[in-house]
Amino acid sequence: MRNLLMNGISGLALIAALFAWAPPGFAQERDAAAVAAAEAAVPENPLKDAYFGDTHVHTSFSLDAYIGGGRLTPFDAYRFAKGEDVSINNVIRNIGRPLDFTAVSDHAEYIGEMLSTQIPTAPGHYQEALVELRGLNDVDTQRAWFLKYVVENARSGAPEHPPFYAGPDTTAAAWQLEIAAAEEHYEPGIFTTFIAYEWTSAPNGGNMHRNVIFRDAVVPDLPLSSLDTTDEEKLWAWMKEQEAAGSTLLAIPHNSNGSKGQMFEPVDNAGNPLSTEYALNRAKWEPLIEMMQIKGNSEVVASLWPADEFADFENAESLATYSDRTFRKENFVRWAVTKGLDYQQKLGANPYKLGFIGGTDTHNGTPSDVDEATYNGSHGVADGTVEQRRNGEIDGWLKGPDANPGSLAGVWATKNTRGALFDAMRARETFVTSGPRIKPRFFAGPALADTDDPMRMVLDGYANGVPMGGTLTALDGPPSFTVYAMKDPIGANLDRIQIIKGWVDDAGEPQEKIIDVAWSDGRQRDADGRLPAVGTTVDTATATYTNDIGAAELIGHWSDDDFDPAKPSLYYVRVLEIPTPRWTTYDAVRNGLPLLEDVPATIQERAWTSPIWYTPAG
Repeated sequence: MRNLLMNGISGLALIAALFAWAPPGFAQERDAAAVAAAEAAVPENPLKDAYFGDTHVHTSFSLDAYIGGGRLTPFDAYRFAKGEDVSINNVIRNIGRPLDFTAVSDHAEYIGEMLSTQIPTAPGHYQEALVELRGLNDVDTQRAWFLKYVVENARSGAPEHPPFYAGPDTTAAAWQLEIAAAEEHYEPGIFTTFIAYEWTSAPNGGNMHRNVIFRDAVVPDLPLSSLDTTDEEKLWAWMKEQEAAGSTLLAIPHNSNGSKGQMFEPVDNAGNPLSTEYALNRAKWEPLIEMMQIKGNSEVVASLWPADEFADFENAESLATYSDRTFRKENFVRWAVTKGLDYQQKLGANPYKLGFIGGTDTHNGTPSDVDEATYNGSHGVADGTVEQRRNGEIDGWLKGPDANPGSLAGVWATKNTRGALFDAMRARETFVTSGPRIKPRFFAGPALADTDDPMRMVLDGYANGVPMGGTLTALDGPPSFTVYAMKDPIGANLDRIQIIKGWVDDAGEPQEKIIDVAWSDGRQRDADGRLPAVGTTVDTATATYTNDIGAAELIGHWSDDDFDPAKPSLYYVRVLEIPTPRWTTYDAVRNGLPLLEDVPATIQERAWTSPIWYTPAG
């Protein structure tokens, strides 16, 4: 870590003095050589394993989480991710299956204020506004306080620290706490933590948030927040400065569905058309995008993709009624990654060469608490009761029933260490699931083998092609693709595997084709080439289903006979489960309530892989 000194006092020692609950060894930095040795001792699998985690987690050091009743610290969040019990809304929660990795990503904005709020010996603890904050005990007064000090400020165009900010030493101390929590819980080969934070820019109410992830413990003295700049291009410039100082980092945008057209604009922040330099910068610093989280799925939306029969999935349509966040195609990931092909042709660089990853955005401090059957909200008191989930709202974002438990981040890596996982994320060998631990694999090459053996498929894919996140170049003939998916061992069977192909027409407009490549139950296509629905075993009266349909694993091979070697294209995989009850159905049955009429009673959980791109020669 760089420069842990503040006013002559070690940052970790200062925090240890402030926090009576600090764990043993908290005041000592971990020995970098010992960590490196532990990482090196972890055996590698050159064919890679799938690791599951969450890179979008908020704790009591995020002001919006605290004001909603969140009291779990970063230390608690990592304990939960590793399988320990925590208490949320007076309910004991346990993830059941520990995660492989987690990044606590508290908002950089106001972390100093949250130190002052929670620590009696911290500067500013007894300021009137913070005394008021600690005493808020109902949703209406919490909303009013948050609107006054945060929302109006954040959307003012020139956000700044509130009047109760006690100064940069408190921000530095809180940041050191975030670092210390990650260092305390990192166990190479068993459980990986990433030092991280969220940069929370929202110009004119449009979501432009990014989670900033560091590869190791070489991190800056302070995070850059949207109080420093709301301009993502300046965030990238700051990231370049940190790289020059020894850090290795990347940023992950999320909730493009609520960006009001700003996430994938045709101009930069100076109003100029996108340039090659812009495209190169964005591709370097933002190799991934969060596909789905509690505030909706950003792949596509049914109202704008009517030809996609599976587009109606966690669309969170009420999001469009808040802050004028109306839906447009330019907000969604499929449109953006396909439009990137047009920029590749015109600029020689693709600003939207985005791999896919998942996250929750939980504000309860509970990473990847994504089980539909046990979901009890994600935003403290805003959705902490069945009444709030059915009839309330997550303030400023969406109606309670439109929320979902979030998604899982999946990474194919050689081992479970910071370096291996981060490098796989940088290489875009990542995938997303809507909650279940589905394992998808995807390869492309000039002539991949058509095989029913998953191991042979993987060996052939790495030897003679590229995996998800990779790029094919200068092919003479059509590429071939191999796909495989394994169900969650304790989840639902699989319905089908699809490949979504994207390209742009002569006008630069995104085009697409959806191909069913592998499916269960021996179904036959109809006269129009459409694959019949898999059916359902869900009993909504009891919120149960059976695995009497579907398959435990699927494997397939496809060649793109419409391939044009002169035009760039991309391909990604979508894996669908058989129907299962939605959380709203579980909630209703568990509490003896009628099903909600305005949300689906069942869903088809799914996984998405990062794309594979094709780039012509030259």
